[in-house]
Amino acid sequence: MPLLDGLKGLAAQVILLHHLASYGPLAQALRELAPQLSRHLFDYGRMAVQVFLVIAGFLAARGLSPEGQPLVRAPWSLLGKRYLRLVVPFMCAVSLAVICAAVADRWLDDEMIPARAGVGQWLAHAALLHGVLGVESLSAGVWYVAIDFQLFALMAWLLWLGRARWLGPLLVLALGLASLFHFNRYPFFDNWAIYFLGAYALGAAAWWAGEPRRLRLWLGAICCVGTAALLLDFRGRILVSLLLALLLAVARRRGGLNRWLDQPFLGWLGQVSYGVFLVHFPLLLLANALFASFEHLGGPASFFALLAAWTVCILAGTLFHRHVESPEASRRIVGALLWLAHLPLLVLRSGLTWLRRQLPGEG
Repeated sequence: MPLLDGLKGLAAQVILLHHLASYGPLAQALRELAPQLSRHLFDYGRMAVQVFLVIAGFLAARGLSPEGQPLVRAPWSLLGKRYLRLVVPFMCAVSLAVICAAVADRWLDDEMIPARAGVGQWLAHAALLHGVLGVESLSAGVWYVAIDFQLFALMAWLLWLGRARWLGPLLVLALGLASLFHFNRYPFFDNWAIYFLGAYALGAAAWWAGEPRRLRLWLGAICCVGTAALLLDFRGRILVSLLLALLLAVARRRGGLNRWLDQPFLGWLGQVSYGVFLVHFPLLLLANALFASFEHLGGPASFFALLAAWTVCILAGTLFHRHVESPEASRRIVGALLWLAHLPLLVLRSGLTWLRRQLPGEG
């Protein structure tokens, strides 16, 4: 679906530029070179996360309930697969962030560098509970991975609980309404899925609106709900989610998912978007430390430093996607970890076998 790849690719670049404009000496250099651009990236760049939330809801509806049907079995196996799919590249990126923070800390004294990681932090991140437990994040943006898993799990359980046709989707949409009209208005809930479920449910509704007989009804419902939520409490992030949900609903009905934004470059950016999202902040730590080590750099040098940091993040994200984040690479990593976990048992079994063979001979 080139439209989704293109949107994800563009959103990942906006988030990368948002962090480039938010942290360290490079952010100060960007403010001096392009103050208005820097201000817009800092103020509004984070809204690009809504693109990922809406698309995630859209794809979750396609995978879990493409025709509004309920889940027949409890989704334990689905959640296990989803967890492994997320946590393997996530923990690799967190490990990279810890290493880069330790290196950057030698040359850069800045609040962007996270504190040294403890065992509790590692375990909280590995369990995707760092936000819920109030543990300091080891990299920027890692909250999203935990929220993505929470949202997928919540939607799967709702579709299983509503084991009658369209009852599950109605539960998802009802809780999405509660999010839009209440929970999303209070930052207190932003470590929980319920805070973001409004955007996720809009994405799911966009998928379910694809049936020709229901398109007008669903589009009208999406418009009315989104407009009412904005009138109650205008939030730019909800406006982005509403417009994107409408775009996806129309694109699915008219075949735009396969035609719009069908450009090889955008498709490539979309494929590596999650890799760029995961690894860009650790590399920005190193880039800021390197930039800070050179004093009195002029405007042209600052521009090329910013361009180099941006380019390196994209290339590193591509390598990370190919060798860590892609499904094939993740399976190889999981297989290697399982083999290492079984290695002590294999050694013990071999030792016991050898000892058993030796004892009769000694007797």
